[in-house]
Amino acid sequence: MQNEEGQIVDLYIPRKCSATNRLITAKDHASVQINIGHLDENGIYTGQHTTYALSGSIRSQGDADSALDRLWHAQKTKLGQE
Repeated sequence: MQNEEGQIVDLYIPRKCSATNRLITAKDHASVQINIGHLDENGIYTGQHTTYALSGSIRSQGDADSALDRLWHAQKTKLGQE
């Protein structure tokens, strides 16, 4: 919900798991949010990042690393980088 100035005033904004596209509940204490920094061609951080949220169920199954790898490769191909 937003007020008249356009500021978000909700107390809780739910996140979605980037791997499964399911909502991450407030009680999912095993979930993580990872920011991956972008680098230029010289390997210097550009100040930009891509955020991925992983639910606790993905992490407990041991699929977090493969899901993160799959998501990052999909992002790279979408941007036209390889």
